[in-house]
Amino acid sequence: MEELQRILTRRRMSWRKLAEMVGYDPSWLSKVKNGWAAPSPDLVRRCDEALEAGGALLALGAAGQTRRPAQLPAPPGGFIGRGHELLRIHDALVQPIAEPESIIVAIDGPPGVGKTSLALRCAHDALRMDPQRYPDGQLYVNLRGYTSDEHPFAPGRVLEEFLLALGVPAQDIPPEEDHRARLYRSVLASRQMLIVLDNAATSRQVEPLLPGTTTCGVVITSRRRLTALSMRVTVERIELGPMSDSESVQVLNWVIGKSRVDTAEHDLATLARWCGGLPLALRIVAERVSAHRHHSLGDLIEELASERQRLDALATEESIAIRTAFAWSYRDLNPRQALLFHQLSLHRGPHISAEATSALAGLPVVRARRLLGELTAVHLLESAPHGRYHFHDLIRVYAAERLEADSTPADRNEVVRRLTDWYLHTAYAGSLALAPFRLSPLTPAPPCPGVTPLRFDSEQAALAWYDLEAPNFVPIIRLAIDYQLYQTAWQTAIALFDYLRLLRTSGGLWLATSTLAEKAAIALGDRRAHGWVTTSLAEAYRWLHQYERAHRVLEQSLALQQEIGDRHGQAWASAVMGFVAVDCGRLHDAHTYAGQALALFEEAGDRHGQASALFTLADAYHGWERPADTMKVLTRSLNLFQAIGNHDGQGLALAKIADTHAARGDHERALECLDLSLQARRLAGSRWGEADALARRGRTLEALGREEEARVAWREALALYEDVDDPRAREIRDYLDGSVPTPGGRVLTRPAW
Repeated sequence: MEELQRILTRRRMSWRKLAEMVGYDPSWLSKVKNGWAAPSPDLVRRCDEALEAGGALLALGAAGQTRRPAQLPAPPGGFIGRGHELLRIHDALVQPIAEPESIIVAIDGPPGVGKTSLALRCAHDALRMDPQRYPDGQLYVNLRGYTSDEHPFAPGRVLEEFLLALGVPAQDIPPEEDHRARLYRSVLASRQMLIVLDNAATSRQVEPLLPGTTTCGVVITSRRRLTALSMRVTVERIELGPMSDSESVQVLNWVIGKSRVDTAEHDLATLARWCGGLPLALRIVAERVSAHRHHSLGDLIEELASERQRLDALATEESIAIRTAFAWSYRDLNPRQALLFHQLSLHRGPHISAEATSALAGLPVVRARRLLGELTAVHLLESAPHGRYHFHDLIRVYAAERLEADSTPADRNEVVRRLTDWYLHTAYAGSLALAPFRLSPLTPAPPCPGVTPLRFDSEQAALAWYDLEAPNFVPIIRLAIDYQLYQTAWQTAIALFDYLRLLRTSGGLWLATSTLAEKAAIALGDRRAHGWVTTSLAEAYRWLHQYERAHRVLEQSLALQQEIGDRHGQAWASAVMGFVAVDCGRLHDAHTYAGQALALFEEAGDRHGQASALFTLADAYHGWERPADTMKVLTRSLNLFQAIGNHDGQGLALAKIADTHAARGDHERALECLDLSLQARRLAGSRWGEADALARRGRTLEALGREEEARVAWREALALYEDVDDPRAREIRDYLDGSVPTPGGRVLTRPAW
C-alpha cells in the first residue's frame, strides 16, 4: 500500500475519494490500508485505472504472486566450438547489476548457422555459473520471424503471454500493446530475469519486449541485423558465421562416431567442406550417415559434390531441410532484392564489387550498393574486405536454383553479357593505364547498354583493381565461354596481359586465362585471335619453365600468323621464340629470332617491341662475351624504353647493363645500375622485377664484400619470389640456410609484348 499512499499524497486525494472512484466501501479500503485485509486483484486493477498509474500498481500486485517462470528450452546437446562468441556473451550477461547500461545481446547470422543453439547454450551457462544473477526466472519466446508461418508473432501477443507467466491475472492485462508494454516493464522493474527472444523478424517486433531495467538480461537472435535497435539501446552484437573446418569435423564426429567407428578422417573433412560450416547442414549429414550405417560414405560425398543435388542431399524426413531454411529468409525479399539475389549467382568468382554488380543488374552503382547492403543485412549475402560481397556456398546454390526457376535463358544471357562486358572493358582500360605505349591487338566493341566500365587515372589505381579482381578472372572468362561469348572471353584474357607480365600473382593465373582464351578462339574460328592467344599461352608456359611446350605452342602461333599475314603478330611470336631460346641457352637461335622480330617491329613502328627484341640480342652478345656489343644494344633498348615511359623495361635494361659491368669486374657501377633498376621496377609495380633486382643486388654486394647487406637483399628477394611462386625462392632459401653457395642461375628475359 506504500506506492498507493504515495500516489494519493502526490495528488492530494483522500482514501474516501478513492473509494468513490473505484466503487468500494470506505470501511473496506480502511482495512486494506491498515493491513487487516489483502487487496483483491479486482481492487488493484480498479485503483490502477482510476489513478492512471500505468500498470505500476498491477505490477506490485503481480510481484506479490511470487511466480518464477522457467521457460528456457533444454540446452543443445553436443555443443561444439564458438569459444570466442561464448566468452563475449557470457561477459555481457554476468556483468554486475550496478552497470548503468542495459544487458542486451543480439546474435545475427545466416540461416542454419546455429544462432538459437548458441543463445540457449549461453543462457544455460549463465544460470549455471552464477545462479544468483537471475534468481527470478527466465522468459523465452520463438518470435517466428522466419518460419513456415507467414505471420511473425505480434509483440502484443507475446506481452500477454509474458505477463501471464509473470503472475498478472488475465483480466488485468490491458488490450492495447503500448499499455501492455508499460505494465510488462513495471512488473520487471523489481526483478532479475533472463529473457531470450528467439528468431526475431525486425527491431520493431523486439523493442516492446525489452525491460526498462538493467537488472534483466536479454538475448535476441535474428537472421537480420537489428540496426534500428542498436540505434536506440546499447547492444552487444554478435555476428555468427560458419564454423571452422576443425569445428565442423568435430560436430560430425560427435554424432557419427557413436554409430560408425570406420569413418575416415578425410571423409569427415570432405563432408564438412560440402556443408560449408553450417551447423544445420552438418547435423543433417550426420543424421543421414548414422541412419545408414552400412552405406558407403562415398555415395553421400558424390551427391553433395553435385551442385544440383547438394540441397536435396541436405534433408532428412524429420528435420528442417537446408533449402527450407533458406526459403524462409528468401520469402521476405521484395521483388528487386529477389531478382538481384538470383542474378548474383551467375558471378562465379569468390567475391563481387558494387561496380560489377551494377553492370550485372543494369542498375546505377548507388542503387546496386544499397541492394547489396539489404541482402547483407538479412545474411543472404556476406560482406568481404575492400567493399566486396560474397555468398555462402550453400546459399549460392540456392540462389542458382531460384534463378533457374524464375528466369528464362534469354534473361540469364543478358545478365552474363553485361557482366562479362564490364570485366572486358575495365580490364582493357587497366591495360591502357599500365601500358599506354603498347600497340594492342584488341579493338573491343562498345559495351552493351547498362554497362559503365571503370576508368583509371594512374598505374597504381589499375594495379589495385587487378590485384583485387585476380581471383575472379578465370571464373569470368569461363562464364563467357559457357554462354558462348567467345569474343569477350579471348579479348578479356589478352587485356590482362599487361597485368600478368608484372607477375604480381603466380604464373598459374596466366596459364589458366590463356588456356581458356585459346579454347574461345578455336570455338570462334578466329585465326588471328588464335595466333595472339597462343603467343600468350607460350609465355605462360615459359614462366612455368615448361620450355618445350612453350616452343611447340610458339611454332603453332608463328605458323598461324604467317598464314593470315599478321606481321605484328609474327613479330611477337618471333620475339618470344627468342626469349625461350635464351632461357634454354640456345644463343644462336635466340639471335636469329630476335633479328627477325626486330625487323618486323621496325616495320610496324612498335618501339616497345623493338626494345624487347634488343634485349634478346644483348643476351646473345653477353653469352658470347662481347661486352661492347652488349652495352651498345642495351643502351639503345634503354633509350627506347625511356622514350615510351616503360618503367618495367627500363628496370630490366638497367639490370642487364649492371650484369655487363659486373662481368668486367666493375661491381660499384653495377650496384649503381641495380639501385636505379630497383627504383624503376618498384615504380612499375612488378613484384617479380623487384625480386629480380634485389637478387642481382645481393650477388653484387657479396662480390663487394658487403655480406650483411647482401643477406638483407636476398631475404627481401626471397619474400617476393615466394609471393609469385617462383622456383628461385628455394635456391635463395637454401643459400640463406648455408646449404648451397651463392645463388646464380640464369636470369630469364622479361615478357614485353
